[in-house]
Amino acid sequence: MPYLEPFLKTRIDGKLKQLQSLRPLPPSSVLKLREQFGIEMTYNSNAIEGNKLTLKETFLVINEGLTIKGKSLKDHLEAKDHYEALNYLYGFIEKDSRHTVSEVFLRSLQQLVVKETDPDWAGRYRDGNVIITGSDYNPPDASIVPTLMKDLVIWVRNNKNKFHPIELAAIFHHKIAFIHPFFDGNGRTARLATNLILMQKGYPLVMILKNDRKRYYDSLEKADKGDYFAFVRFIAQTAERSLNIYLKTLLPESETKEKYYLLSEISKKSPYSEKYLNLLARHGKIEAHKEKRNWVTSFEAIDRYIKGRMRRRKLTRRE
Repeated sequence: MPYLEPFLKTRIDGKLKQLQSLRPLPPSSVLKLREQFGIEMTYNSNAIEGNKLTLKETFLVINEGLTIKGKSLKDHLEAKDHYEALNYLYGFIEKDSRHTVSEVFLRSLQQLVVKETDPDWAGRYRDGNVIITGSDYNPPDASIVPTLMKDLVIWVRNNKNKFHPIELAAIFHHKIAFIHPFFDGNGRTARLATNLILMQKGYPLVMILKNDRKRYYDSLEKADKGDYFAFVRFIAQTAERSLNIYLKTLLPESETKEKYYLLSEISKKSPYSEKYLNLLARHGKIEAHKEKRNWVTSFEAIDRYIKGRMRRRKLTRRE
């Protein structure tokens, strides 16, 4: 059953194809983007879990080795551990792009994620039951975690050609979160591991923003009940954001025609209110992504949405 909406699939596939046509990418640009994305993902993934470092402080801790006054040792160690785990992910893919998901890979990621903050359980499945604060969901009994993880690896291998990569990555992400195989680091591990599936298909690193934390958890809860549409859409939008940034950076200025504006500015010169544009953006109906806390889109994206609606109306009338 396809969970990725056709308009999103067409749009994202087109952008990925455009990025692939630019390969091999300029090494200097790739290095700069990789460093930018690495710091941003480390900051956002840790912040989702409650880390108090800012984006700038995360950069200073990782690149300059500084100690930030007023921030806990745990916050510092989490930043360094996550960045090391991310570099492991890059190295894993670069060593052999055909690597598949395995229990060793997942446990290695988690081991690095909590290496300094929870060394006793780094790389080990939990042996006790856990409660997720703020959620009605209770993860499976610890006694069946090893079996569930083996089944997860088999599921990925059996379904890698049956789903669109974004669908496969999203469902895989949810299954890790659902099993909750570790005492700590489950979310960070899931967000990193999701990228193995996507990056092997040519996608840039995909990150979930701290400011999208509520939407992220809400869509995961829907997936807990078997409704994957919202979470697949959410992952698709995060992937599109990364593609947008890469294309904007790598395309010549003459080919980068679209400029992105706040929805409040777009609404002044379009038929739609800011509130309605926000709804379209959240549902992936228009090409939009977040910059910090705010959704941004382009006038060209609004024009494409309007023309698409007109085409659909014509087809409906003919029928």
